[in-house]
Amino acid sequence: MKKTYGLIAAFDTTPALYHACEHVRDAGYSKWDALTPFPVHGLDAAMGMRRSRVPRFSLAGGLTGFTTGMSMIWFMNSFDYPLIVGGKPFFSPMFAFPVSYELTILFTAFATIIGMFLLNGLPMHYHPVMKAPQFVRALDDRFFIVIEANDPKFNATATRELLAKIGGQDIAELEE
Repeated sequence: MKKTYGLIAAFDTTPALYHACEHVRDAGYSKWDALTPFPVHGLDAAMGMRRSRVPRFSLAGGLTGFTTGMSMIWFMNSFDYPLIVGGKPFFSPMFAFPVSYELTILFTAFATIIGMFLLNGLPMHYHPVMKAPQFVRALDDRFFIVIEANDPKFNATATRELLAKIGGQDIAELEE
């Protein structure tokens, strides 16, 4: 017995998809997605998605990199190898800045990539939507909305009626 993953509905134009996303959002669904062949400006807002948390990972990585660079130079100049050259102090932020700057960039890049992978659940080598025969068109010229069956508001009949009412075409059930 195959388990239902959800329902998929097709839309022909970007405005049709955009308005359909607003209707699905307003209907109270929380586990659904829109598939498009290219980025659609404003679709995140139409879907009711909140701002990404990846920048927080980036900020944490950048601050860690900067602090690591400053601390490393301070430790080396003050304890590990104290050497006074030309009357200069053991530590000055001016001397540590190039290393700190580079470590800030490096740690920010790593934190951004790691944060993106963690928050997006990557790597995801398989997704049930990929088995849908319509999925190939989502890569070329058609727009889709997929509502998952594990959504608390999901009811196969009511969800199908909503998708039909908002202009969905070729509504099909996806198997897990």
